[in-house]
Amino acid sequence: MPKITVVDHLGNARIIEAASGASLMEAGVKAGVPDLVAECGGARACATCHVYVEDVFFEKVGPADDMEREMLEYAVSPVRATSRLSCQITISDELEGMTVSTPPAQ
Repeated sequence: MPKITVVDHLGNARIIEAASGASLMEAGVKAGVPDLVAECGGARACATCHVYVEDVFFEKVGPADDMEREMLEYAVSPVRATSRLSCQITISDELEGMTVSTPPAQ
């Protein structure tokens, strides 16, 4: 299972193990990451699982599609070029060692 580092808005890092095929949001919620609110449960109907993907891994994760970009417009915190909804990031072995950061507010 790939290990992903989630850094909260205060700079605290937590390493989570995520099963390939699961979403980053599912893995984060299961691991108890408090900043991943995930109000819609992964239905791409809110922006409360917004994360900033580390530049080095952004190409592997890929950009948001049109529906995800539309949902990110409702994000409370600023959207960056590397913003993604963690419910739309599918874990794969290729993401081993990735770091994502959570914004100050969801």
